[in-house]
Amino acid sequence: MNKRLLNLYSLKFNPFSSQVPAAALWTTPQIQNFCWRIEHQIGEGGFALTVGDPGVGKSAAMRILSEHLNGLRDLCVGALTRPQAKMADFYRELGHLFGVALSPNNRWHSAKSLREKWLAHIEAAAYRPVLIIDEAQEMNPLVVSELRLLASADLDSRSILTIILAGDQRLAGRLEEPDWLPIASRIRSRLRLEALPPKALQDCLAHLLKSAGNPKLLSASLIQTLCEHAAGNLRLLVNMANDLLAAACQQEREVIDEKLYFEVFALDPKPAKKS
Repeated sequence: MNKRLLNLYSLKFNPFSSQVPAAALWTTPQIQNFCWRIEHQIGEGGFALTVGDPGVGKSAAMRILSEHLNGLRDLCVGALTRPQAKMADFYRELGHLFGVALSPNNRWHSAKSLREKWLAHIEAAAYRPVLIIDEAQEMNPLVVSELRLLASADLDSRSILTIILAGDQRLAGRLEEPDWLPIASRIRSRLRLEALPPKALQDCLAHLLKSAGNPKLLSASLIQTLCEHAAGNLRLLVNMANDLLAAACQQEREVIDEKLYFEVFALDPKPAKKS
């Protein structure tokens, strides 16, 4: 976001950008409760699950969780960036995340090295490893199985890694497949995100605007209109608000209100008059 826009509207950051600081994201009691449960699950490890339709806030919830966990002592939190990767790249990324030199061509040695490091640090109370996987519905079943085996110790009586899987409803469907059933039976904490009512969306917008430094950026009537037309979808809500902010900046408008909304989102815009 350019400095001109930030200066024009007295903003510390664009409240409708995908790059909103994690500390400024809106947190529901449901997400707060999930963070608390994960924090207290880490000592025992195992799997956790977050599911929801596209745009309802799964990735934001994972950013909030990561921010929360990174504020705790003795944790090493890694986020898998390529859930669709095959086995070799999966091991390469794990090695990078947890600081272990791995050889993707020698899976036995790689798995042994990771497990030994995790166990050594756990026994020394140095840290607990946590792995967050967004878009987990894209994961290769062979990689999922490998991850399950990596995380278990002492004949599956002990879990040495906490794994949070996040994805859309396809992930819930995949957990019913035979290759995923061993994972489904190990899920200890769940977060299901759904479409939000207009009042909750209004609370989200109010929080973002206050965090960005300008709670009066949008008129009250515009906030109500946006929330009523967002179909409960957070991504759609902030995308519409971002379109309005860009249009207001282009026109150097002092007020972002319903008049601009109808201009930007007119169903049948009138053609420009020829001079």
